[in-house]
Amino acid sequence: MRNILVIGSGKSSSYLIKYLLEKANAEDLQITVGDLNIENARKLVGDHPRANAITLDVFNAESRNAAITDADIVVSMLPARFHIEVAKDCVALGKHMVTASYVSKEMQALDEQVKAKGLVFMNEIGVDPGIDHMSAMQVIDRIRDNGGKMILFESFTGGLVAPESDNNLWNYKFTWNPRNVVVAGQGGAAKFLQEGAYKYIPYNRLFRRTEFLEVEGFGRFEAYANRDSLKYQHVYGLDHVQTLYRGTMRRVGFSRAWNIFVTLGMTDDSYTIDDSENMSYRDFVNAFLPYSPTDSVELKLRHQVKIDQDDIVWDKLLELDIFSSTKMVELAKATPAQILQKILMDSWTLDEDDKDMIVMYHKFGYELNGEKHQIDATMVALGEDQTYTAMAKTVGLPVAMATMAILKGKINTPGVQIPINKEVYNPILEELEDYGVVFNEKEVPYLGYNPLNA
Repeated sequence: MRNILVIGSGKSSSYLIKYLLEKANAEDLQITVGDLNIENARKLVGDHPRANAITLDVFNAESRNAAITDADIVVSMLPARFHIEVAKDCVALGKHMVTASYVSKEMQALDEQVKAKGLVFMNEIGVDPGIDHMSAMQVIDRIRDNGGKMILFESFTGGLVAPESDNNLWNYKFTWNPRNVVVAGQGGAAKFLQEGAYKYIPYNRLFRRTEFLEVEGFGRFEAYANRDSLKYQHVYGLDHVQTLYRGTMRRVGFSRAWNIFVTLGMTDDSYTIDDSENMSYRDFVNAFLPYSPTDSVELKLRHQVKIDQDDIVWDKLLELDIFSSTKMVELAKATPAQILQKILMDSWTLDEDDKDMIVMYHKFGYELNGEKHQIDATMVALGEDQTYTAMAKTVGLPVAMATMAILKGKINTPGVQIPINKEVYNPILEELEDYGVVFNEKEVPYLGYNPLNA
């Protein structure tokens, strides 16, 4: 019997645990799910005879060490900053490890020790990062194997609400961590390559520089640039590429409206607002506007950011009820970003019957036999319900599949790594198709660059 320890039973763990339970009998597995909230873990394992739930505090070294000792492989579904404690134990105890999170400096520092013990530490094996890596490298490697030279790569991902649940003017609801949405793009200018030139978009312009994308069957989207599009340039072997751009997808019109909050300063997370717990939503908005003894908050805001009363952006702001004098912030010493998040959660929290959607779009430009070509690849995954969401599917399934492949010795290259090699991405992408995670490729005329970003 092979023992798998899953640490964390949050929203992204449902498909992961379901997959492992379905394989348990045939693969002779025992699955242990550990969480500080054992009820979450019990809900996901149910009464399966090959699974059990335990209370596990990742900050309790003794219980963490005991749980890892009994495992053959450890899957950490904790928040990214907590992985390192688990990783150190896995090195000491000689256990393989899988996470969906970005490789931190602390995790990378363990690489030599991990290799010395012949262990596999697979990271960035969720959706973004994860499926984006695998689907991109599969096409890039195929182009190279056929003699092509990569000259353009653009990649976009969006966590959105499914079309049947899309019922607000923003065409958006929170399908993952709301905080990440509110503070997106902060901490430095977006950086990318366009036709051989380095380009930068400062935060205050980020949401007004968008690229438009069409996904067959799902309509039109827009994308704004990620903070550092060049992070994976060397990793992907794209050192000589002319255009390299990574972005986040939203429905068309979202970014222009969101830019109002950026312009006013409501997404700032660097300072706290005095007496915020006693503020109404209207007071919060007014705090960012000039004083006037006569003009209303609504009129001041329209003048400040130059919105006409018949502009759809104005209707979007009204829909959020941000001018309410009765709804209260009720957060002490809160930052503007925290207050904005609370306001948005009133309107953008998924209803019980709502479903989510993951959309991914890649563009591959390449030269072959003196001619330029382009392949566009798209993937759309739809959630089933509030437990088995599209986000949980696209994060959890690759994690589970990698875990099984490591256990069975199919992934055996040791070290701290991400899924960019054929031994990893080919079988996982093939199996994901059985679960409806499919990329549709099409040859399109090579466009070279988007005029909006030139």
